[in-house]
Formats: sequence, C-alpha cells, structure tokens
Amino acid sequence: MAQIFVSAGHGGFEDGIVDPGYMLPGTTEAEEMKRLRDLVIAELRSQGLDAVLVPDNLSAAQTISWTNARCRPDDVALEIHAGTFPGSSQRGSAVFYVANNNTRKTQAEILLMRLRAAVPNLPSRGVRPDTEFPTGRAPFVRQIGCPSLLMEVIVITNPTDLALLQSQRRDFAIGIANGLREWSRSIASQPTPDKFPTISINVNGQDYPEPGVIIMDNAFVPIDLVDRLGLDLADLTDVRRVTYGNVVYIKAVDLRTHGIQVEWQAQTRTVILRSEFMLPFCPGSMDRIMARGATTTEQLMKFLTTVNANAANQFRDLPRLYREEAAIESVNHDVAFCQMLVETKDLTATRVITQNNFGGIGAATGGSVGASFPGAQTGIRAQIQHLKAYASVEPLVLRVVDPRFNFVRRGVAPLVHMLSGRWTSDSDYGERIMAYVRRLYDSVL
Repeated sequence: MAQIFVSAGHGGFEDGIVDPGYMLPGTTEAEEMKRLRDLVIAELRSQGLDAVLVPDNLSAAQTISWTNARCRPDDVALEIHAGTFPGSSQRGSAVFYVANNNTRKTQAEILLMRLRAAVPNLPSRGVRPDTEFPTGRAPFVRQIGCPSLLMEVIVITNPTDLALLQSQRRDFAIGIANGLREWSRSIASQPTPDKFPTISINVNGQDYPEPGVIIMDNAFVPIDLVDRLGLDLADLTDVRRVTYGNVVYIKAVDLRTHGIQVEWQAQTRTVILRSEFMLPFCPGSMDRIMARGATTTEQLMKFLTTVNANAANQFRDLPRLYREEAAIESVNHDVAFCQMLVETKDLTATRVITQNNFGGIGAATGGSVGASFPGAQTGIRAQIQHLKAYASVEPLVLRVVDPRFNFVRRGVAPLVHMLSGRWTSDSDYGERIMAYVRRLYDSVL
C-alpha cells in the first residue's frame, strides 16, 4: 500500500531553537498546523490509508532526510503551512509544486479543489510553481524522493481565515485528506522503477549519446553531464540524485540554479540543456551586485507583466530605466529590478507613486516614510547608487542623489545575500531578492 506522508511546517528545532512560525496572540502557525495535521492523519487512517506523521521536532532539513529515508516512488508527501501577508487583506489557500512540472501542477489542483469543496468559504490563491515561494524554491517539493507538494492552508495574518480554520478545522482536514487520497491513487498508475521511460538529451545544440529518464514526472539526466556543462560536482549539494540501472541521474530542472538553461520539448521528448558559455550570465555572477545583468528591456517587461499586469501598464518605462541607470554604474540591473519588486511589494506600495522611492531608501532607518525623489529616474538612480555603495569601493559616475550614500561602509556587501540585515533588518532580505531573480531567469529561459 502506498504511504501518505504529512508534515506540519515549523515547530521543529532550527539552530537549536524551536521555530514557531508566524506568531499571533494565543497561537502560532506551528500549533495551528499541528492540530490540523493530526486531524488529516486521523481522517486518512479512518479511510484505511497508510498515513505517516512526520515528527514535529525535526528541522526543515531533517524533515526532508527523515521522509527520504522512508518514502518510495509511489508514495506522496505534503507539508502544510500558513501564508503570511501582514498589513494586507490577502486571504485563501495556495499549493506550491516544483516549477515546470505540469503533472505535479495538475495534482496540486486536485488537492486545492478538494479542500475548497470541503470549505467553500475559503478563497483560492491558486496553484503556484515553487519559484513563486518566498525563498524562490521550496526544498520540500524539490528534494523529497517521492512526489511532494507544499500547501499554504490559509493566510494566518488574516483574522477571517484564522477564524475559519479554528471553527471548521475538521472540514479542512476532510478536504485535505480527500485530495491526498485522490492524488495518491493517481500516482499508483504511473510506471514502476523498472519501467521509467527514456528521453533524449540535447546539449548546446548537439545530441547527447546517453538518454535521460522520466522519474516522478521530472526529467533526469546522467550525472556524467556535469563536467560537460562546466559545473563542479562538489557544488551541487542541492541537486536531487537518484540511482537507476547502475547510473546516477540528477534532476534537470535543478541545474537552473547553477546557471544552466533547461527546456523541455514535448513533441520530441527531449530535454534541452545549454551551458553557461551560451548564457548571458553564469554561476557565481547571478548574485553579484556589481555585474552585468542578463535580461533585455522586453524580458523585464514580460516578467513585470506576470508579476503585476497593472503595474506593467502604469510603469512602462521602469525596465528601460533600470537597464540604463544600472549600466552607468556597472550594477547588475536584474538584481536592482528584483530588489525593487521586493521593496515595493510588486509595485503596489503607495510610496512608489508618491515618492519614487523604488529602493525603500531611508524607510527602515529614517521612519516609515523614507526618502522622496522628484521623478522615477532619480529614484532608480538613488537605488543604483545605494547598491554600488554597498557592493563596490569605486567612485560614482554621476552626481550622488542617494541621500544615504555617505553613511554606507563602501564595499561591505558585494553579494546580494550580504544585504540582509544591512539594507533592512530582515535576515532573509537577500534571499527574497534572489527568489525574484530566479523567477525572472526562469521566465525568460
């Protein structure tokens, strides 16, 4: 019988401290998810299904290792979380699946549909690729050995959603259990490990002599390709490996994080790989602030349209301005543009329109208002100059317009993650920016 693993997000030990998730008066995200998870497990077992409760005292990494030590290809795994949008009216449930996996997307839709059938008053935020997850990739859906999904059951910062969960927790559990049952049954009809279908591989325009395989609806390629793609095997700690037919394979889509272009051609069942030598960016420069950006004005506009279609119409000049202003100071325009999306909440923050403060300069240190600029170009120029202050000791090309330029210790943060705790107090600030960068590159590759 196939197993169904259910994990409650947060609650375990991270760096020796219990992680409660988002905290509210009288409750925490971890406690709400544990209570719901316990009911889901009970409901599954009442239906005669083999439901496995993932221990609560594990860290996120230990949860993945614990599950991988026990799961089989025909099992499924779900981790439940709550979304957090402080100060927003955002509501509803969302399910995250590994990006570019249409089969997993369909399974995510099943899970969300069954939940909303049981709780009709719960809005849907849709099924989303994990590139839209706050950190840009969800390890639970990428590194688990069996098919896996991550569900944000409610938006816990919304009082209506929280009250709905607390008053109808059993209905939530029934809906999730029904979705898991249907999902698990769909996995049972897929090929067994001795029948994984083969696929063709094309590397930099040339056919590769060895085939890849489809495992759990994902394209896997032989690990021997790593050297040919110019990657260091020791650096691929986050790439999923499986052994099949005495050959080690790696998940093709995971190579995107390392600067490899990955495409899937359904008609010919071919995975197409292009190495760093054919990309306008390469591993190691993706997160460098002082670097050449990879995207064109048109690609930035296309990405902005997917993030916020209304903003794409209202701020049509932003992609061009970011490329032009960043080029003057040799700053990575992709990083600057994505930082803007973080700071402005996808160009929905009022101060963008009224103050042209696209980088949030002064908002954290000088009060909630922050700096003001006479126009969009000046505001972008200030952000670019502030980035250069952190990332370089080189002098500015243009006259300084950044009001805080001289307060920065020059060159202290050449990499994006080094902005965390500096540009803002948010320890995940750099990772949030890189999440957008990965989404940007994923959208144009």
